[in-house]
Amino acid sequence: MDQAQPLRNVIKKKKEKPAAAARVITITSGKGGVGKSNLAVNLAVQLRKAGKKVLIFDADFGLANIEVMFGAVPKYNLSDLIYQGKSIREIITPGPMEIGFISGGSGIIGLNNLFHDQIMYLIHALEELNDLADYLLIDTGAGISDQVLEFVLASPEVLLVTTPEPSSLTDAYSLVKALYRNPNFSADEMTIHVVSNRVNSKEDGRAVYKKLNSVVAQFLHGNVDYLGMVPMDPALESAVRQQQIVSLYDPNSSSAKAFERLAGHLLKGTQEEETQRKGITQIFSNLLMRKKNWE
Repeated sequence: MDQAQPLRNVIKKKKEKPAAAARVITITSGKGGVGKSNLAVNLAVQLRKAGKKVLIFDADFGLANIEVMFGAVPKYNLSDLIYQGKSIREIITPGPMEIGFISGGSGIIGLNNLFHDQIMYLIHALEELNDLADYLLIDTGAGISDQVLEFVLASPEVLLVTTPEPSSLTDAYSLVKALYRNPNFSADEMTIHVVSNRVNSKEDGRAVYKKLNSVVAQFLHGNVDYLGMVPMDPALESAVRQQQIVSLYDPNSSSAKAFERLAGHLLKGTQEEETQRKGITQIFSNLLMRKKNWE
């Protein structure tokens, strides 16, 4: 049996009877250590302050940054949903301000090798997330691995985090180039927002974006969007050392205010329109229907 057919049937039914879908935003970077997971948790807090229900999906198989920042160790992860029959609610770990997070764990590695019944169970379970969240933030691993590219390719909206360091800009461009050269990529179906992190001023943040966008335009004949910047901030560094979220640790700090502005831009963005959304079910359907071998 064609394992992709049940997924196509699910998508067909969703098109026949549209339902409200959580807005899915994938947060990624060309290299590690640029503040990607910090952006994810602080955006989650700011969106929650704006009255939105938020979940974070930790798709970084190698690290556990989200659980460290939330100070909570997940009892279950995606593997338990797929292989142990746990419900989607059981694998959600509660964090601050009723923000939940799901650990991908080793379940991410085996997504492309599921049997028919496992696929259907996963799809139906993930559908429930649309009732539990207005926003689902996917925190990918860093770099340009197959896992990272597949999550990014399946997403309609991406936040690409970079810093002013030349190596960070180079790696960010390499990630965008890998997307543009992938046969499954469509520039018309994806918005790539750039977030300039650890900059000294608004002008520096925009300068970082302009450098990246200029090479994307010159060599890939494309463009990336500018969402905003997060400044260098002693309060943020202090919060990180104490494994705290700066938006809660020091909500009046310059970095917390920057995260608040970023969340505000997302809330006002055109992707908020229902017609432009892809729910989490469709994101994972796209992932599962690709024929890559991640192992």
